[in-house]
Amino acid sequence: MAASSDEQRLHQLGYAQELRRTMSGFSNFAVSFTIISILSGCLTLYGTGMKTGGPTVMVWGWLFVGVMTLLVGLSMAEVCSSYPTAGGLYYWSAKLAPKNPAMWSWFTGWFNFLGQVAVTAGIDFGAAFFLNALLDLQFGFDARPWHTIVLFAIILLVHGLLNTFGVKLVSVLNDVSVWWHVVGVLVIVGALAIFPSHHQSAATVFGGFVNMTGWSSPLYVVLLGLLMAQYTFTGYDASAHMTEETKDPSKAGPWGIVGSIVVSLVAGWILIVGLTFAIQNYHGAVNSATGVPPAQIFLDALGSVGGKLLLVIVVVAQLFCGMSSVTANSRMIYAFSRDGALPASGLWHKINKRTRTPTNAIWLAAGGAFVLGLPYLWNNTAYVAVTSIAVIGLYIAYVLPTFLRLLRGRDFERGPWHLGRWSLPIGIIAVLWVVFITILFMLPASYPITKDSFNYTPIAVLVVLGFAGIWWVVSARKWFTGPKVQGSAQELAAIESDLEVV
Repeated sequence: MAASSDEQRLHQLGYAQELRRTMSGFSNFAVSFTIISILSGCLTLYGTGMKTGGPTVMVWGWLFVGVMTLLVGLSMAEVCSSYPTAGGLYYWSAKLAPKNPAMWSWFTGWFNFLGQVAVTAGIDFGAAFFLNALLDLQFGFDARPWHTIVLFAIILLVHGLLNTFGVKLVSVLNDVSVWWHVVGVLVIVGALAIFPSHHQSAATVFGGFVNMTGWSSPLYVVLLGLLMAQYTFTGYDASAHMTEETKDPSKAGPWGIVGSIVVSLVAGWILIVGLTFAIQNYHGAVNSATGVPPAQIFLDALGSVGGKLLLVIVVVAQLFCGMSSVTANSRMIYAFSRDGALPASGLWHKINKRTRTPTNAIWLAAGGAFVLGLPYLWNNTAYVAVTSIAVIGLYIAYVLPTFLRLLRGRDFERGPWHLGRWSLPIGIIAVLWVVFITILFMLPASYPITKDSFNYTPIAVLVVLGFAGIWWVVSARKWFTGPKVQGSAQELAAIESDLEVV
């Protein structure tokens, strides 16, 4: 049977069609939109936002960060159009680097791996927080740290099982998730607009400043408050990692990246404004007995039954989000291992012939996320650290190909989706923004600095960077050549034939 144009393009890039190419452009968008998940990122860090700047930083910071993120996403989308492979970012770096392509590819891939594992941890940890609050309200299962960790482990286990045995169901749920998020935001905002006995004033929502960090500098607090928005706007590289499973990937992948950011920007702002107007007791929400300020806002505004119903909407959305994150994370691990860059690469690259999915990579994604969340047992700010790690790891990986694309100048071979003359200015702003947030989110978030409030983000980043760096110098530079060509046309066909289920 003759290969389709999508498969032919993948062959030109050096790879066999090992994964099933059944995903539509909408489904590709759905994965990224689900991982961004405004009902996950916005709400899990809403309590942090209430302390670091309050309403004015959350409302206006969301718009500012959203626009800056869109510039990063536009730059990524242009490169994605040229190289639609599951490897995504690290593959792009190898193809764009003017010198030492293997080194650029190696470090881009390792930062992407760190960020992907951290964002999976952050999403499912946030879901554990909200589920714990719901179980506490309904059954008295209080939110002590080990309870949350147990729920975190169960959620990761379920997501691993779904991605392993429910491949078709995961695809359907990704599409359902888009409408769940959009309708869910409308229901939550509508209920909070109609039913509460009173609302915050517009002056408070759009201009209220709150500082509960212990730091005296308002500017520093404002900058710290950008984390809520910047963490939410992560994971949209999923559209790139799913391109080997997407039809017309040179166009669908870029639109998935850009579309997911734009829709999240609009819907997220509506959610933040609606939630902030509905606050009945600001300090009561911050110090909520549930440990989840949005849950307390729901309860104060709508009572027990109404509050629990809105909480269910949020928890289900967050579970959708974590499920998609494990999917995208496993595809990145699969691709990086395909090129021999992870320890025991042969194990992580292995494809399940029945489902045509990288089963072992799925469990590495889930297991790595669990390990990253364990410090919560002894560090109260561990969740903020995990979200910072996700932002730093992912955004460094996001921007390295953009930086290399800028160095290429006119030599860059554009795909069918490109920015034209806007490519240079958009790319420069994107690079500068990522440099800024990388520094910002390694800084301490609260004062005084103690063992309970210490931001361990720099340690996690340095451990991974040190491991990847030492391995590169000692060994990998001698054998890692970047993305590998899997073989000739005949060899690629043989690989594909071997995976066909008779």
